[in-house]
Amino acid sequence: MRKSLVALSVLAASLSAATNAADYTDGNIHKNDYKWSQFNLMYAFDELPGESSHDYLEMEFGGRSGIFDLYGYVDIFNLTSDPDSDKAGRPKMFMKFAPRVSLDALTQTDLSFGPVQELYVATLFNWDGSADGVNNSFVGLGSDVNVPWLGKVGLNVYGLYDTNKKDWNGYQISTNWFKPFYTLDNGSFVSYQGYIDYQFGMKEEYSSASNGGAMFNGIYWHSDRYAVGYGLKAYKDVYGIKDSDGFKSTGISHYVSLTYKF
Repeated sequence: MRKSLVALSVLAASLSAATNAADYTDGNIHKNDYKWSQFNLMYAFDELPGESSHDYLEMEFGGRSGIFDLYGYVDIFNLTSDPDSDKAGRPKMFMKFAPRVSLDALTQTDLSFGPVQELYVATLFNWDGSADGVNNSFVGLGSDVNVPWLGKVGLNVYGLYDTNKKDWNGYQISTNWFKPFYTLDNGSFVSYQGYIDYQFGMKEEYSSASNGGAMFNGIYWHSDRYAVGYGLKAYKDVYGIKDSDGFKSTGISHYVSLTYKF
């Protein structure tokens, strides 16, 4: 078991903290391929907007295949259909699907410069499963950037197209990271992982605030098959909703998670 845990730690570190640019000039666009998937049993405390506390199951996945880099998840809320749940009577599902196309692999050219290791055409799709609910599409420029201590950080800048309204509505900057920072004697490790999503330039006709976003900060223990974590998420006028006494969109939420890895 120790060997497998050490291998996992090395793999995680190499994926999240690689310092070399992706080089596909030799024509082998599949040499960095990998894939992963896991189930996360989650509970959110006072999640914003609206201060909702609820359980949910998250099916999370990602990987690399040739020119494609992928991250995504599907959340299923209120697993027992509890009528007293904060999610009762609301959409049962939320999905994020974020494929990126590597410009380096597509052109078989080294486009790296400075701390930027790789460039992408970045897309992001958010859906909540209801006909008139969340239905957003994002497109823009993505990158992998080497950051001191954190290692490889994903950094994407998008334009937001609201598919329901058939109109563009501002921009979003997104970044994510995964940093193993302490390895135990048995080879399991503790990581600092999280993301930032910040929207700006949103139109007054669609949003009560022109900018806003959220930052997730998680501390997780990982073994080869399991993970246990806690996350603190800070919000500021999230989704362009102005914070008010009637509907809270600025503040702090807490999350706990139990994970099984496939």
